[in-house]
Amino acid sequence: MELKFSSQDEAFRQEVRAFVRDRLPADIRRKVELGLRLEHADYVTWFRILESRGWLTPGWPVEHGGPGWNHVQRYIFDEETLLGGAPRLIASGIQMLGPVLLAFGTEEQKRKYLPDIRQSNTWWAQGFSEPGAGSDLAQVRTTAVLEPDGKHFVVNGHKVWTSYAQWCSMMFALVRTDPDASKPQEGISFLLIDMKSPGLTVRPIRMLEGGEDLNECFLDNVRVPVENLVGELHKGWSYGKYLLGHERTGIAGIGSCKQQLARARKLAAQQGLGSDPVMQARLAQFEAELMALEFTALRLLSPHQQSKVPGVEASMLKVRGTELRQAIFEALVDIAGPEGVPFSVSAQRLEHLAESAADPEMTALAANSLDARKLTIYGGTNEVQRNLIARAALEAF
Repeated sequence: MELKFSSQDEAFRQEVRAFVRDRLPADIRRKVELGLRLEHADYVTWFRILESRGWLTPGWPVEHGGPGWNHVQRYIFDEETLLGGAPRLIASGIQMLGPVLLAFGTEEQKRKYLPDIRQSNTWWAQGFSEPGAGSDLAQVRTTAVLEPDGKHFVVNGHKVWTSYAQWCSMMFALVRTDPDASKPQEGISFLLIDMKSPGLTVRPIRMLEGGEDLNECFLDNVRVPVENLVGELHKGWSYGKYLLGHERTGIAGIGSCKQQLARARKLAAQQGLGSDPVMQARLAQFEAELMALEFTALRLLSPHQQSKVPGVEASMLKVRGTELRQAIFEALVDIAGPEGVPFSVSAQRLEHLAESAADPEMTALAANSLDARKLTIYGGTNEVQRNLIARAALEAF
């Protein structure tokens, strides 16, 4: 295939670029440019602006509120919104649960949940990882037992690393419904759980940079209506794999890599390192690796290589994209030198930025680098992804 965009694609790129420039609130753009903390209200504000244009759910079909874009348009949209300083689409309902409900949910579940996802009225937590069952989700121990009358499941267990659970009113979770299944994967189901249910407790986990976006969720005799089962009983493993394929494709973050690499070049020039040969070589290496990553992603946009269920290709993009982003964040701290090391948790908020003793461009660099350590862990650790890639390659022979 020819790795260049058509004139129609370039026209679409200009349309997205102009929309972000004209409609993204200045305070949100400033937070993103400086790597400051974004609040729930910031995401909701931007998501509702996107939804007003019909652009919030780029991967959804038109009949359910999607824009009807092809793969190339979705790629351009992701890149241009990030380069324009917009927040990334982090809502699990948009990128993960939505595709699962569209593929496997009942018509009633689609009518009940999809509109509220598009309007940002309902945010969804991802109840997958557990102590001892993170990347190896076949080992989930949270149980769901069907009551004798067949109307409710009773759920007991412990979920961990649940991103933004403090903002969510619903959770989609993998639970064990058949402890005696011959294979661990065969006894798992996919449930939708109301976060306000009696017996469900959310506790924040403080992260390295001081944030509390990750949480533990304890479920103690939580009753879930049987109509909240997605798909077939005991078939949740298949739905979970489908969901994770979509998640890993997005985690690659090519647009984010470009965004942070531009930030690194700007900061290097500001620090007097713009012509330093060692720094030039380091940034050029990032540029080459990013180009290789982008070309790989573009090849996968070819109709001849697309699949309805992202597989090993998503793992490849996830591994290279997350490791490259970590390396760029580390370089940003190195460029800043001593000024980029100290940070204040409160100064990571725009309204408290003046409290920081550092240059505003450097206030959040250390926090951003620390936060980036999780990139290679969530969505399935990169070590596990490499095993998946190796298995696929070996099975091809």
